Amino acid sequence: SLPADINLNSPNKGLGVDHSDTLSDVPVEGAVGNSAHPLPPGLTEEEAEELHTELTKVEEEIGTLRQVLSAKERHATELKRKLGLSPLNELRQNLTKSWQDVQTSNAYKKTQETLSQAGQKTSAALTTVGSAISKRLGDMRYSMMQQSQMPNK
Repeated sequence: SLPADINLNSPNKGLGVDHSDTLSDVPVEGAVGNSAHPLPPGLTEEEAEELHTELTKVEEEIGTLRQVLSAKERHATELKRKLGLSPLNELRQNLTKSWQDVQTSNAYKKTQETLSQAGQKTSAALTTVGSAISKRLGDMRYSMMQQSQMPNK
């Protein structure tokens, strides 16, 4: 088959391309020659014919673009295969990139900073409590030593 000319303004647009999947043969509501559906108010027969022609062109362009996109997707798949990029590798890369994006986000940085500050405050509080307990135990030990050295009455 011939390669499709994808320039949408080209007179050769779509040469060699099968347009059997377009809707150009399907009757359009309000289309010229369709007496079962009268023209919308304020629309002349000539305007309806122009719109129908434009619709046909747009549908053909959509079909061409779908074919081009499909060809590009196949080409991308082939390039990935040649590069050894499997869907699993792609998923891994996407997850890595997503995690990097999360880590560089302002929300993550603020949360990390808040948790870090909370951890530092908790650590300082535990150190203070630990020191207080140590001092209290030391005081109790000293008090017990003094009591044991005192003569019994």
